[in-house]
Amino acid sequence: MSALTVGHDPEQSWDELVQFWEEMEWPEGSKVEIIEGIVTVSPAPAYRHNDIAERIQRRLYSVIPEDWGVYQTLSIAVPSRLGMFIPDIVVAPRQTDSDVDSHIPAGLAELVVEVTSKANARHDRVSKPAAYATAGIPLYLLVDRWAPGGPTATLYGEPKGDVYRVLSAVKFGDPLKLPEPFDLTIDTAEFPVD
Repeated sequence: MSALTVGHDPEQSWDELVQFWEEMEWPEGSKVEIIEGIVTVSPAPAYRHNDIAERIQRRLYSVIPEDWGVYQTLSIAVPSRLGMFIPDIVVAPRQTDSDVDSHIPAGLAELVVEVTSKANARHDRVSKPAAYATAGIPLYLLVDRWAPGGPTATLYGEPKGDVYRVLSAVKFGDPLKLPEPFDLTIDTAEFPVD
């Protein structure tokens, strides 16, 4: 199943777009993001998709500081790229003093992980990394189940402008090392393959 896009008034401000995103009645269980100023409604991810995210999440909990969290449904905002994203995983310090309950600024994230879905892999490969780099998120892990040539995991870092540098790229089956502050090796051989 593919994503549904919801048109909006191009004259609408970022705050009005976020208000629309927050206040609309979206289909239960769907993933609703703003990507390049367009509200995108996607079905809930499939089991294998969630299984990969859960395996990564489990490993991350063993290495993060106590005052950080690993979130699978946390929205992060990148207003300069007209983006409100819900990565498959966000690692960020816990926010106890925020007056906004629906999202956090993307710049607070230490790591974001996206696991591609067949129908909208382009967003995870192009639109989202540009926004995450713009926000200065230090690390972006793309687990691309649908990559041409077979499933891969690519770690991006050192953001400059809207571009990341590839730090490591492996095919499923090979280990992938996350640098400090994680210092963690992820065994991609554990990831289910379709």
